[in-house]
Amino acid sequence: MKKLEIEFEQVVKQYKNTIYTVCFMFSKDSREVNDLFQDVLVNLWKGFDTFKGESNIGTWIWRVSLNTCISSDRKKKIVSVPLIMGIDLFEDRDEDTTQIKMLYNRISRLKHFDRAIVLLWLENFSYEEIAAIVGISVKNVSVRLFRIKEELKKMSNN
Repeated sequence: MKKLEIEFEQVVKQYKNTIYTVCFMFSKDSREVNDLFQDVLVNLWKGFDTFKGESNIGTWIWRVSLNTCISSDRKKKIVSVPLIMGIDLFEDRDEDTTQIKMLYNRISRLKHFDRAIVLLWLENFSYEEIAAIVGISVKNVSVRLFRIKEELKKMSNN
């Protein structure tokens, strides 16, 4: 294996849960989540050798993952081979997972941009990091999160 391929494999192993979480937030179908996951990997690979390290690699991965998922409806799907992620939130049935599914259900009904912001917030990114990833001001992140939380409170679990 080439050095670049080894580095990429290590990065994917480190951030696969992050990538999967983003993909999960943009689909309710496990096969589509897997397709999105593969699309993200393809996009990460395409840009990996040109990543200059001007931002944190995790921030870059979030941005690529979010952009890939948001634009997936506008582009043709890439033919894919199923991957085993080792994570399947569709199968777990314990109380914590049920609560997470209910939250993700509500979040999935938000607009794509709001979904991205709340997902980053749930992953404990600072307002500054969220602003850098999605390309808005820190103040705008604060205002949007307040409105998103209010919208989520008003939703039912259907």
